[in-house]
Amino acid sequence: MFALSTLWSLASPIFSVPDENAHATKAIAQMHGQVIGYDVPGIKHTVVDLPGGYSYSPQILCFAFHPDQPANCGVELGDEGGADWFNTWVGAYNPLYYYAVGWPSLILDGSAGIYGMRIVSGLLAAVFVAWGFQAAMSVRRSRWMPLGLAFVAAPMVVYFFGSVNPNGIEIASAVALWATLPRLLERFDTRRVAQEVSSLSRWYLWMIVAVASVTLATARATGPLWLIVVVGICFIATGWNSVKSLFTTSRSYIPLGIVAAGGIFSIVWTLSGGSLSSQAEKSDAPLVGASFVQGFVHVLRTTPQFVQQAIGYFGWFDAPLSTSAYWLFVIPIGILIVLAVTASRRRGLVTMAVITAAAVLVPALVQGYSVSQTGVIWQGRYGLFLYLGVTILAAWLLSAKQGNRVAFLSTRVTWISAALIASYGLLAFVVVMWRYVVGSGQPISEMWKNPAWQPPLGWPTLVVLYALVSIAFVLCTGWVAARAARLEDAADLAESLTAAAPTECSLRD
Repeated sequence: MFALSTLWSLASPIFSVPDENAHATKAIAQMHGQVIGYDVPGIKHTVVDLPGGYSYSPQILCFAFHPDQPANCGVELGDEGGADWFNTWVGAYNPLYYYAVGWPSLILDGSAGIYGMRIVSGLLAAVFVAWGFQAAMSVRRSRWMPLGLAFVAAPMVVYFFGSVNPNGIEIASAVALWATLPRLLERFDTRRVAQEVSSLSRWYLWMIVAVASVTLATARATGPLWLIVVVGICFIATGWNSVKSLFTTSRSYIPLGIVAAGGIFSIVWTLSGGSLSSQAEKSDAPLVGASFVQGFVHVLRTTPQFVQQAIGYFGWFDAPLSTSAYWLFVIPIGILIVLAVTASRRRGLVTMAVITAAAVLVPALVQGYSVSQTGVIWQGRYGLFLYLGVTILAAWLLSAKQGNRVAFLSTRVTWISAALIASYGLLAFVVVMWRYVVGSGQPISEMWKNPAWQPPLGWPTLVVLYALVSIAFVLCTGWVAARAARLEDAADLAESLTAAAPTECSLRD
């Protein structure tokens, strides 16, 4: 994950990621002592001051919204003539994320500082994904979990991991929570035998859950709501027995208190710091001033478009992938969900119904509530934490005993799906590079003949490295899935032989 996100961070021109200019300037100003910006008459958003090496000119983003324009038209961050301030719309956002990723701006200037912050952001996201993977594979029955977590390598996900945007850490912390909280709850389920609970200690699982929960709650203003949604769905998936045991165990109250403190801090900061959206003007977004019902229905109708945005809309909506390419990614998702629904019993079906409904209805409810003030500002990337929850919980259900009827498919399906996901990621990487190197209107052959813009290390080097990392991703995912299947089959066989042995002896006697 760290390698994939780093390659995306190098391949994307400075500030080509949505809202990155606002988030990066906020982080730079904050690390230089300005936690919250200030208001200036006549300027709509909060103003933050920038040090000399980070002077900003709007010409940096001359290519944004113009897919045929390569990224060589602009000036560099820190060039002469740029302003020593920026009117950022995130100036009052929760400061924790910006402290975590903004420190490279203290030792680097200009574009180098932005690349440094991107790489740090990708590293933090990779840590959360690694925690989630470790927890997911800590149970004997985990043969489908590598596939469920393989979708984290989706190009839009690692694209935001490797950017200065809290959307990336929001997704990564949610992934860790989706994968770890069910394992923690399984440890509190008194009906489970030792072989069905995590080999990781309870305190270690609590540590991951607590850190991921606080990070998710503080990443953005909506974080506390996202935390409630994720935790609530995990409670439904695991059942009342484990939830009751968790809340009646005295040692749970320390990590629960930490999670509560993080959520309260996020809410208090949002309410007192002014990071709630102000009243938008009619020209800012569609349906400003509309009713709840109008906003809710509009988002429901637009859900297919939001899903497309989450799968393959890069840049400032100026670097989309061809819809025909989506099949490389949609097919493995469809197979996983169909298998989970087919193999699940009542609770599993309820879980899949709830998480799928949440992925559709939560954006509509949230946007319907705020549409009068903000207009329709929802984008597909905001729902990635929910969409990945669908794949992770589907794999979790298939890995349980109820998935035994399709267990023989796990290794082959994982190998094929990982290859499709990696192929889709590599295709997206090349297409996005094409858009910035020569512009989407030029033949792809111009990338070799007359490249107008080059990223650090050059685009051919980055593409080769991305291909190599993608191959490693497929090999690692497939190998882990095959190993998990072999260990589970061997353990099941040993159990069956042990259970049959006394009966055979008594028959011989």
